Amino acid sequence: MILTVLQISFRRLLHNRVELLLTFLVPIAFFSIFAVIFGGGLGRGTTPRIKVVAVDEMQSVVSRQVMSALREQESLRFVRENDADALQRDEAMELVRSGSATMAIVFRNDHDQLAAELMADASDQVAAQVVSALVNRSMMLSEAEYQVSQLTDSDQNDTEDSVDAVATGVPKDEPFGIEASLQRKVEVIDVMGEGKANPVVSMYASGIAVMFLLFGATGGGGALLEERENQTLDRLLSTQMSMDQLLLGKWFYMSSIGVLQVGVMFLWAQFVFNVDLLGHLDGFLMMTVVTALAASAFGLFLATLCKSRGQLNGLSVILILTMSALGGSMVPRYLMSDELQQYGLWTFNAWALDGYTKVFWRELPVDALAPQLAVLLTSGVVFLLAARVLAVRWETN
Repeated sequence: MILTVLQISFRRLLHNRVELLLTFLVPIAFFSIFAVIFGGGLGRGTTPRIKVVAVDEMQSVVSRQVMSALREQESLRFVRENDADALQRDEAMELVRSGSATMAIVFRNDHDQLAAELMADASDQVAAQVVSALVNRSMMLSEAEYQVSQLTDSDQNDTEDSVDAVATGVPKDEPFGIEASLQRKVEVIDVMGEGKANPVVSMYASGIAVMFLLFGATGGGGALLEERENQTLDRLLSTQMSMDQLLLGKWFYMSSIGVLQVGVMFLWAQFVFNVDLLGHLDGFLMMTVVTALAASAFGLFLATLCKSRGQLNGLSVILILTMSALGGSMVPRYLMSDELQQYGLWTFNAWALDGYTKVFWRELPVDALAPQLAVLLTSGVVFLLAARVLAVRWETN
C-alpha cells in the first residue's frame, strides 16, 4: 500500500504543471537571481558602481592627482565629471540629498594638509566603506608620489634632509608628510539620516508592504475565480450588473483593503519603531493609494488570465517573488549591478520603493513623486484594461 501511495503521489506531481514549477523551477530561478545579485553577474565579476561627485576646494597638485586616480576606479561613477572644478559643496550636498549621487567627496585644506570629507547617503550602507578606503588609498599614493617628485628636484643636501624627515615622520620643508598621510582619516558625514527617527526602518517597511500588497491583491483576484467555479459569477451577470461594474467594484474594494493593510503596517511602525508617518502623511497617502490601485489591477489581470485558483496561486508566487527580488523588497537595489537595477524598473516594487524613499528618506516635496505616480497609475490602468479583455470569455461562455 505504501508503494501505491508513492505511485499515486508521483503521478499527480507529473500531471500538475504548477506543482512541478514550484518544486523544481522556482528554487533554481531564485538561486540564479540571488547569485546574480551577490555574485556580481553571470560569471562576469561585475560589481555595482557607486555614483559620486567630487569637489576640490584645495586646488593643489596632490588633490588633482587624487581626483585623477579616483576617476580611474572602476567601482566609482562620477555623475558630474566634466565640471568637478566648478562644483561647490552645497551643490554636491544637494545632489546627494536628491539621490542623483550616492556620495560627495570634498577635498579641503586642513592646516596645509589635504583632508577629505565624504557626504554620504546612509541608505547605501556599503558605499561609505568602499569610497572611504579608495579615497584613503588614493591620498596616500598621491602624496607619496608628490614627495618623491620633490626629492628629485632638490640638491643632495636637501635630499638627505628630506629623506631623514620622511623616515622620521617629521617633514622638514614639504607641505605633506608620508606619516601624516598614514595617520589621516577620511571623515564620513551622514547628510540624510541625521536627526531622523529610525528612517531606515521605513524603507524596509515599504519593501515588505509592497510585496504583501501584491500577495493580497492576487488573493482578492482569486475570489473572482472561485465565483466562476461555483457559478456565482454567472448569477451575478444574469442580473443588471455588467462585467465592467463587477471588475471596477472589485478593483476599488481590493485597493481599499490594500490601503488599509499598508496603513496599519506603517501605524505600527509609527508607534513601535518611531517612524515619522504623520510628518510625511501626504506623500505616504499618495504613494499608497496609487500602489494599491496598481497592485489590485495586477491581481485582477492574473485572475482573468488563469483558469483555476490553483493555477493562480502557483503563477502569483513565481511572479511576485521574482518581482520582489529584482525590485528591492528582498535585497536593497544598491547591491545590484547597474544592469540588474535597470531590469528592476520593470517591476512594481522598484517604482513604489523609489517613491517611498523620496517620501521618508529624502523628504522631497510631493511633486517629486510624479514619475513614480505616473508609472504606477499607468500600469494599473493597463492591467485593468487587460483584465477586462480577458474577462470577455466569461461573458460568452
